[in-house]
Amino acid sequence: MKILMISDVYFPRINGVSTSIETFRSELQALDIHTTLIAPAYPQDAEPPEPGVVRIPARFLPMDPEDRLMRRREIRHWLQQQPEPDFDLVHIQTPFAAHYAGLEIARALDVPVVTTYHTFFEEYLYHYIPFLPRSLMRAAARRFSRGQCNQLDAVVVPSQAMAAELRDYGVTRPLHILPTGLREERFSGGDGAAFRQLHGIAPERPLLLFVGRVAFEKNIGFLLEVVDRVRQTLPDVLLLVTGEGPALAGLRSQAAALGLNDHVRFLGYLDRRNALADCYRAADLFVFASRTETQGLVLLEAMALGCPVLALSVMGTREILEGAAGTVIAQDDVADFAAKSVALLADRVALKALGNAAAATARTWSAREMALRLGALYQDLIVRRAASSKDLQAGMPESSTQSG
Repeated sequence: MKILMISDVYFPRINGVSTSIETFRSELQALDIHTTLIAPAYPQDAEPPEPGVVRIPARFLPMDPEDRLMRRREIRHWLQQQPEPDFDLVHIQTPFAAHYAGLEIARALDVPVVTTYHTFFEEYLYHYIPFLPRSLMRAAARRFSRGQCNQLDAVVVPSQAMAAELRDYGVTRPLHILPTGLREERFSGGDGAAFRQLHGIAPERPLLLFVGRVAFEKNIGFLLEVVDRVRQTLPDVLLLVTGEGPALAGLRSQAAALGLNDHVRFLGYLDRRNALADCYRAADLFVFASRTETQGLVLLEAMALGCPVLALSVMGTREILEGAAGTVIAQDDVADFAAKSVALLADRVALKALGNAAAATARTWSAREMALRLGALYQDLIVRRAASSKDLQAGMPESSTQSG
């Protein structure tokens, strides 16, 4: 089976979409399902060439300097250069240039086309277009998502919550709940003591951690307010914020205004192969306050390395957190989140046990199982398309099926 994936984002751009694509591609390869990924070209020295990844020339986005917009004509040119593009299915990963190019390719090849709906745009767009009413942005996001999803053969969503939202939008195409799993290597590695020593963090200092895109929808400002309260009880508490994004300057200003310069460090991106694992191991508690996650894969990554989680249970994170050992749910309230942080950090023995339970919980999210389910979906759609084409040909008049 040969699958063409296409995405507006991939490594070195670090986020949940990139991680999901990488995870599924690796596991699908082990199942003899071969994928070719079309993704934007980033600066030449940003990421080494990767087998099966086609980098398309892309233009800079002034309002979003981390991302690139692929040039559609370059995607068409690449496809025309393929001697026999024998892909069995097209899997779209993002809704921008990738969606329209993927749809165009699928129609040209007469193969099924699916998408994974990774991002809850309804609670996302107004952060980036603040001069328009929030209600207008929500309505536009719903129309946009409904129109795109209903063009496809199927839609993959990472959680029940996201499936319910799309049904409420009026999406009528089949919805398949299929979260991204964790690969086996995510459960090993990482040197927390070395990380603390490298960054001058005392072994006993209470350490909170956020990992993710430093974006408005991640609600990191809420975590800064939490730290401001926690330090009143634990005066040496430290929050690490790893990642980059458009909210960084504002968060730095907020931290300074709250007098948190000694209690918050913005570390930027960490190498996901080594330094990030060290960081997870070093932390006492992973904190997460986003209200827009479709899954919350980063919670599982923290848990896999023995870092317990304190988070809001909203949208996709609910399905990870509720009933899961190694996690604690906080109310969407700074005082409650801070109180729970203090209680957890104050009991080191209980916190260690919670971390062990978190690692055990994370192991139930197997990447191989998720890839098997995705492969089965691919196969079903391919078979259905073949049967539909056969039925269509059988129903044609004899003269229309003959050449000459």
